[in-house]
Amino acid sequence: QAQMMESGGDSVQAGGSLRLSCLASRYLYRSSCLGWFRQAPGKVREGVATIDGFGVVDYADFAKRRFTISRDDEKNTLYLQMNNLKPEDTAMYYCAAGTYDFTWSCSTDVIDYNSWGKGTQVTVSE
Repeated sequence: QAQMMESGGDSVQAGGSLRLSCLASRYLYRSSCLGWFRQAPGKVREGVATIDGFGVVDYADFAKRRFTISRDDEKNTLYLQMNNLKPEDTAMYYCAAGTYDFTWSCSTDVIDYNSWGKGTQVTVSE
C-alpha cells in the first residue's frame, strides 16, 4: 500500500530544533520528487523544501540557512532538520511525493505532488 507517514513533530521554544521524519512506501519513495510542506491555521499549504533522487535540493526562502532536507535511501525515509525555530514556523508539516515540473526540477508547488502523509504538528512558542 502506497503511503507516507510523518513523525517528529513537537512543541518547542523559539530557537530550538526538531527533526521530522517521513517513512514512505518503496513505491512512493522512488518518486521523482519528495518534499516537505506546511500549513498554518487559516493559511494555504506552502512548500518548505524538496529533494530529488539525485540529491538536488531546493528550499523556500524562509527555510534557507535554518532547515535541511535529506533522505536515507536504505530506510526509505525523508528528513527535515529544523534549527533556530521561530513562532511563525508553527504549522502542520506534511511530506509528499510528486513529479518534476516542466523545467525538470522539483518545485515547491502543491499541485506537483499527488501523494501526501497525514502530517505532524510543530508548535513553536516564544
